Amino acid sequence: MSPPRVDTVRLQKLVRAYRESATLMAALDLGLFTHVAKGSNTLQKLSNAIDLTPNNTERIVDACVALGLLERHDNTVRNAPDVDRFLVEDSDQYAGPWMMFTRPDWEQWNRLASHLRDKRPPVVLGGYADNFTVDDARKYHAATYSIGLGSGRRFARQVDLSTRTHVLDLGGGSGAYCISLARAYPRLRATVFDLPPVVTVAREFIASHDLSERIATVAGDFTQDAFPLGADVIIMASNLPQYSSANIRLVAAKAAHALPPGGEFHLIGEMLEPDRSGPPDPALWALAETLVRSEGRAHSVSECIGYLEAAGLEHVQEHVFIPGVLTRVVGTKPLG
Repeated sequence: MSPPRVDTVRLQKLVRAYRESATLMAALDLGLFTHVAKGSNTLQKLSNAIDLTPNNTERIVDACVALGLLERHDNTVRNAPDVDRFLVEDSDQYAGPWMMFTRPDWEQWNRLASHLRDKRPPVVLGGYADNFTVDDARKYHAATYSIGLGSGRRFARQVDLSTRTHVLDLGGGSGAYCISLARAYPRLRATVFDLPPVVTVAREFIASHDLSERIATVAGDFTQDAFPLGADVIIMASNLPQYSSANIRLVAAKAAHALPPGGEFHLIGEMLEPDRSGPPDPALWALAETLVRSEGRAHSVSECIGYLEAAGLEHVQEHVFIPGVLTRVVGTKPLG
């Protein structure tokens, strides 16, 4: 049997992948999925609703069907299930701002080789350096909040906190994890520990859920400052590839010090397989750190387990958090 023929098809698909991103973003700009959900489900109706020529309407609809964003049934179209759930405006789970959040990075990605050649010393926090403002934080967390709430609900389903009293969320951002956990466990208290501009924004989100009495905020840099005490569960679900190995080792050690005996530290993030063969997500998130000159890197599952074990935590285990995207590594502080 002859070996499979080697051609350029895969490489061509990779080099033109930006067209798929652009198609999705254009559809969001046009409100295409929202109009489909509201009944504009034929080419004629869509052409009128989004004010495009019939030919351009056909082009964007054909592309969305081909990419699995729309489904065609005879002469009508409907949103794919994930599109209908997350990309229709006015939905509680609308994730359009998060999908569009990286659009400003396109120009920088086009100069990736130049960024890779930059040999200046890295910045520890990269995009969260000293010039990060309250307005920056508000813009970022307006885009990520709905996704964070969903992740927090997922954590509440996966981890039994019924006997726990206080959660500390390192780099807790908008407070989405704490909000979800406080709603799932009415007796639980929580603390968001993040940079000063971020906790200003977190207080606004927390207040909007009437949870200011149960969720506190502490301003600081968890890579440098001591952790607030009193939590029996500590979570770090904050952009893992943004940080160096030394930083994550330090965070794990500080978590182990701050926890009471029997307390848990959960490290959640994009992690490579032990042989660093994939998946692509953590590798590409780490590559994105090149654009902001951070010292971050892609961490493997085995490395993350090692960070917790080196901190003296025991019963360290890995769990799938979001299949193909996020992994959760958890360890417990010894009782003795």
